[in-house]
Amino acid sequence: MDSTPVNWEALDRLILDFAKSENLIDDSASTSIISSPSSSPPSFSSSYQSRFIIRQIRRFLESGDIDSSLHLLRSHAPFILDDHRLLFRLQKQKFMELLRRGTDEARDSAIECTRTALAPCALDAYPEAYEEFKHVLLAFIYDKDDQNSPVANEWSERRRFEIAGLMSSVLRAHLQAYDPVFSMTLRYLISIHKGFCIRQGISSPISDLTERLLLEERDPPAVPQESFYEAPPFDEVDIQALAHAVELTRQGAIDSLRFAKGDLFQAFQNELCRMKVDVSMLDELVHEYCVYRGIVDSGLALPSDGETSVSNAHMNGSPEDSVDVNSIQGTDVELRYACESTNCYEDCSTSGSHQAGISKVLQRNRNYTTGERSKRKRWRGRQDDEDYKQDVNATSTNLSREQQGLEKHPSADIKSRDDKYEIVLGMKELAGRGMAAEVVEEVTALDPNFFLQNHILLFQLKQVEFLKLVSSGDHSSALRVASSHLGPIASRDPSLLKPLKETLLALLWPNEDALGKGLPLHALSTSLQFAIGRKLGVEEPQLMKLMRATLHTHNEWFKLQMCKDRFESLLRIDSLKDVNTPLISACSMSKSNADSCTHGSSQVTISSSTRVSEDGSSATQESSRDVCDENAILKVMEFLALPRADAIHLLAQYNGNAETVIQQIFA
Repeated sequence: MDSTPVNWEALDRLILDFAKSENLIDDSASTSIISSPSSSPPSFSSSYQSRFIIRQIRRFLESGDIDSSLHLLRSHAPFILDDHRLLFRLQKQKFMELLRRGTDEARDSAIECTRTALAPCALDAYPEAYEEFKHVLLAFIYDKDDQNSPVANEWSERRRFEIAGLMSSVLRAHLQAYDPVFSMTLRYLISIHKGFCIRQGISSPISDLTERLLLEERDPPAVPQESFYEAPPFDEVDIQALAHAVELTRQGAIDSLRFAKGDLFQAFQNELCRMKVDVSMLDELVHEYCVYRGIVDSGLALPSDGETSVSNAHMNGSPEDSVDVNSIQGTDVELRYACESTNCYEDCSTSGSHQAGISKVLQRNRNYTTGERSKRKRWRGRQDDEDYKQDVNATSTNLSREQQGLEKHPSADIKSRDDKYEIVLGMKELAGRGMAAEVVEEVTALDPNFFLQNHILLFQLKQVEFLKLVSSGDHSSALRVASSHLGPIASRDPSLLKPLKETLLALLWPNEDALGKGLPLHALSTSLQFAIGRKLGVEEPQLMKLMRATLHTHNEWFKLQMCKDRFESLLRIDSLKDVNTPLISACSMSKSNADSCTHGSSQVTISSSTRVSEDGSSATQESSRDVCDENAILKVMEFLALPRADAIHLLAQYNGNAETVIQQIFA
């Protein structure tokens, strides 16, 4: 499966917003300043507090502690208990939990519950409530272990999870406590990816991630109140868009819109948040990405001269909150170092003169990028959520230690591994600041043969150096760089002649505009990071592979639908695809470097034999769409419950006549 270029800087922003929203990072100070045990706790946003309360209520319900959940609801969301439909379900579950205890005292409490709470609530909850009330009384005489009893379903502990999911859906919508945008975006992209692969009959290259990350189960939908049932009819366009975006029936989409009072985007968010993800695995993927991109400190580095030595307890919170560093989710996911003989070169061994070269380069990098290092955040993890941490410590096996390559590197090698990481990140930061000459010098010192195997990266770095000199008005030095480096490289690779000519045009621009117009530095720095990392055996994060594949299938899916995604702006998918093609783009010009550019650069252009129009459809699909009126498409989708692509295909066979299509199907 092909990949799609990704705007990694846009993903960085989404990831940082996610980490802040979930309080996964300490944003109060740089990593060089470690909070003391007496430091004040981090401030929590109101959205985070609401999500945290919802998680607490959910856990109480899942464990059968109805009283504690009712207490939290009275304190934080009393309006929920005004809905007698929900209150009746809570009281009914409380009745069952009291009987489940099996003691005489608990049975007496259950009888009292029916008299004072359950029976009165059943009278005005909903039409079927009183019949349900009488039915549940059978639990007095049928044992919980009797699988053939008429109340076996009421005894099932699955009921706990159903009501917990329902309450979560309702609370989330009423409190506007939606998950961070990145979490919803990932759910949506993975859902489309799975559907696309099934429809096309192809295997997914990331199925090992998607199957574990996005779970099959969903929370029950929030049911609209009876007063909403008389809502005016919704636009069929909205109904179909929602139904196919989150895999609902048409009636399910209508109910979701009713609950959201007709707000399509709120209904869409409600449905996305019903999808369950493995939160511990998501945190691990995010942590790995943040370390690789330099958003957070790796936490692996041993203190060097002049640096403060920090204990594991301080790195992970106060002594009261301290946990074994290896037990905290995500801490063992710094980077995957796969320095095997098939992937590494002899000049990247850790012995002798090469190790000394690494040390010198590392020291110079630290001198160059001290300011950048101090900006990195400290990873906290979910320290404020003790129940969550216990669950993670018990079950977090999603990213195995063997996969991370950590078992191959004992603790004595931490310094060496972290040095490699700092070199990779240091080079990225230098390139991002436009320090091209320094990058070339450092990379050459590290590996004299690197640019022989990555000549396009050298060409782009020299482009930056040329443009910087032009910007400063030093045209003589700029021309020396062009004649000494750019010219010889282009002569060996004719595909670079065109970008070389465009580079020389910078001599005609105003000095201050030359570099800005010439090359997006972030794209180049990402390409360089990937190439050097691969050379040193530092693999890219799994999240990068996941985003490439899912964004590609998102593109392909909406080509089939022959329309734009109505939700891509809400989820920032458009910004993830907004890859600025540089004026001087050389990445796709040499097949010998295609692999490194495709994986590492956000500026690579994937060519296609079919032209893609602005609404996502290809030129080969234009003829089909031309004979299909939008109303006809919607009519076939509605009456036949078909996906948009299938409706268009049928209409194309019958000259766009919806009535004929429907008649032929039912004939």
